Amino acid sequence: MLGIKKARKFIEANPDHPSSAVLSELVVALESESPMAITNLYKLGYDEFKLALEILEEWRLDRYYTSKVRLLDLSVQLSEMKRQGDGSEVQPSA
Repeated sequence: MLGIKKARKFIEANPDHPSSAVLSELVVALESESPMAITNLYKLGYDEFKLALEILEEWRLDRYYTSKVRLLDLSVQLSEMKRQGDGSEVQPSA
């Protein structure tokens, strides 16, 4: 999360800087899953471009972990449903 934190600090410290607008556009596009012109990234200076790449990398990594958590949650729910189903299907013998 270092890139995301650095971007937040950069934008807060330089709200009128053109790079702040591009970095903000990138974050909004990632969060809303909406398109963004990739050519806008080339308008960034070298350090800000590297920061944009860090944001992309961290966003992707975070998305992977989010998907992993969702998969784990679904797997646990399925296991519980199977366990409940197995218990209710088995009738005690008299």
